[in-house]
Amino acid sequence: MTAARCPALFVAAPSSGQGKTTVTAALARLHVRQGRRVRVFKCGPDFLDPQIHTVATGAPVYNLDLGMCGEMDAAWRLHAAAQEADLILVEGVMGLFDGKPSGADIARRFGIPVMAVIDAKAMAQTFAAVAHGLATWQPDMPFSGVLANHVGGEGHAKLLRDCLPGEIAWYGAIPRDADAALPERHLGILQAAEIADLDERLDRLADHLARTGAADLPPPVSFPAAEPPPVAPLLAGRTVAIARDAAYGFIYPANVDLLAPLGARVECFSPLAGDPLPACDALWLPGGYPELHAAQLAANARWQADLAAHVAAGKPLLAECGGMMSLFERLTDKEGVTHPGAGLLPGHTRMQARLAALGTQVAELPEGRITGHTFHYSVSDTPLAPLVRATSLAGREGEAIYRLGRITASYVHFYFPSNPATAAALLGG
Repeated sequence: MTAARCPALFVAAPSSGQGKTTVTAALARLHVRQGRRVRVFKCGPDFLDPQIHTVATGAPVYNLDLGMCGEMDAAWRLHAAAQEADLILVEGVMGLFDGKPSGADIARRFGIPVMAVIDAKAMAQTFAAVAHGLATWQPDMPFSGVLANHVGGEGHAKLLRDCLPGEIAWYGAIPRDADAALPERHLGILQAAEIADLDERLDRLADHLARTGAADLPPPVSFPAAEPPPVAPLLAGRTVAIARDAAYGFIYPANVDLLAPLGARVECFSPLAGDPLPACDALWLPGGYPELHAAQLAANARWQADLAAHVAAGKPLLAECGGMMSLFERLTDKEGVTHPGAGLLPGHTRMQARLAALGTQVAELPEGRITGHTFHYSVSDTPLAPLVRATSLAGREGEAIYRLGRITASYVHFYFPSNPATAAALLGG
């Protein structure tokens, strides 16, 4: 196996809220319209941005995170993408240098040129100062150039471009356009399936970029040869059911992909659509927005009965974040309305206005070590004692992980490829 070369760009920003997701999706759609095969990655453990990029490209979007996923996981996924793509785009997380590890660490490790998106709606020459600071703060950073977001018109864009130092490339500009903006809620951008006119918005954004010459390919990057680790068929002959809809949509594509080499047969279904629980050996109830659909889920008697029967039969149930919230006796939504839950875990979960937890987590379970991420606004009260508590990468106490019979429940969203054997044990017999 040899290295693979492919044009690549790391889309960064000085901070969150600058428009990285919008610009990445617009660039991806622009190049796809030109007949190119585009593969997008998301730096960090995000679930929502990858959904947008999947629509923009028509291809799966995987996460790159040196803390949760690991360097080797990133290396083989990038190499595989470079073998088949005409362009690789990596969307950063937060500000370019924020976090340990940061987006800058990924760009530096894999030599991916950085394009910074800067919200220029209230800027003139200071735009160049911000660009200069990003380009020079770490001398070993493969910084390439900038793209201006929310510009006021052609004159504003020209002013911004003209004030840049010559060594910083200009990648174009996107004007302020409320009709093309991606709608948001408390956990970020809406899920792709909830934005009815998403394709139209992406094409509108791509049209803006096309007028500024942003369609040129960046220089190729050489991605060293790397192979995925071998996976034993520990779930051979077993069927894993996955709840997947607007209530349970926070799913890493890498997790689903891993189930195939583990030997599992996957059956996806939608509790919101009234689908029955498929015949299965294990159930994975991922995170999402059960609080937005609590009344509908509570009224679905068949869903509640299927859940209870699955647990009574002693079959494994992995419930992550929103999935766990659904299993408690009661769930109180953002409006203060309390709904009955499945009642398979004792306790009450309720939404609150402020963020409750955020960050990478490491869990040392009886089944083995596995990494993941937590991000939630709800809090849960339960008399259950934790089986274990996860920790942050720095060793601080993190989320409780509960075990009741064959139910494993936590606010942590596990990243299965971090330990396939542990993932298999959680879903195994």
